[in-house]
Amino acid sequence: MPHPLLPDLTSVAAATAAQQGFELADLQLHTHLRPMTVQVQIRRPGGVDVTLDDCAGLSGPMGDAIEASSLLTDAYVLEISSPGIGDLVQSDRDFQTFRGFPVEVTINEGDGPPQTLSGSLLDRSDNHLEINMKGRIKKIARSSISCVRLTSPTS
Repeated sequence: MPHPLLPDLTSVAAATAAQQGFELADLQLHTHLRPMTVQVQIRRPGGVDVTLDDCAGLSGPMGDAIEASSLLTDAYVLEISSPGIGDLVQSDRDFQTFRGFPVEVTINEGDGPPQTLSGSLLDRSDNHLEINMKGRIKKIARSSISCVRLTSPTS
């Protein structure tokens, strides 16, 4: 069950992040820790990387906004970070960055069940995705792809 203060804290954090040029990616409140911890994850619009300086620069305004809201009456630790890299490959930048990495491609063709193909990511064009499946190049129509996910080399 989510903490009752979570919606209000999320609203305060989202507004503060927006004022500083960021988007709120996630907010977690860990009340089981002593002192409790407020974890705020931010991202920049347009996919620009979040730096350590960005996190440090937002820490003061975010702390001030939380204090001004009077939502938290107990001591807390504020952590500002980026969400990091997920396992889904979605943007053009992701496909460039993870070229050669092992991926699983989920394909939905017609009425049958989804099919998953595994291989190394080679290339993506406007129409196709190419993966290397144990030395064989597989060209997959982008229109049939529902998901491209990074995997570990051993899975």
